Amino acid sequence: MLSFVAHKNIKLFKIDVKSEFLNGLIEAEVYVKQPPGFEDHTFPYHVFKLQKALYDLKQTPYAWYDKLSYFLLENDFMRGKVNVTLFRRKVGKDFIIVQIYVDDIIFGATNESLCTNFSNLMKSEFEISMMRELKFFLGL
Repeated sequence: MLSFVAHKNIKLFKIDVKSEFLNGLIEAEVYVKQPPGFEDHTFPYHVFKLQKALYDLKQTPYAWYDKLSYFLLENDFMRGKVNVTLFRRKVGKDFIIVQIYVDDIIFGATNESLCTNFSNLMKSEFEISMMRELKFFLGL
């Protein structure tokens, strides 16, 4: 993606989703014991059945990716065939590409208004920090 946007002279942006891993829903049954300091002394051996993902669970990144990819697909993005973490959307002669890398979302478009629209779309569903221009990513 980085070489493609450099070739097309596309400006990249980045947004951070706050508590992104806590947005995913877990489909498998997962139980956790009561955390230290939060034990119920009436029922000390009770466990909690999780409905949402928690950090450090192996299902957590998958649950987040499933929720995010479903949201993008519902909003007319197409998933890449070779790279399933790359999404694109064509609007007339312009297009926007979105790359998901674990908990980082980088995107760029041939028309900067598509980037602003994407940022607003993400704000409508998730709590995100402001969109900012990408200057450095994964050591590049």
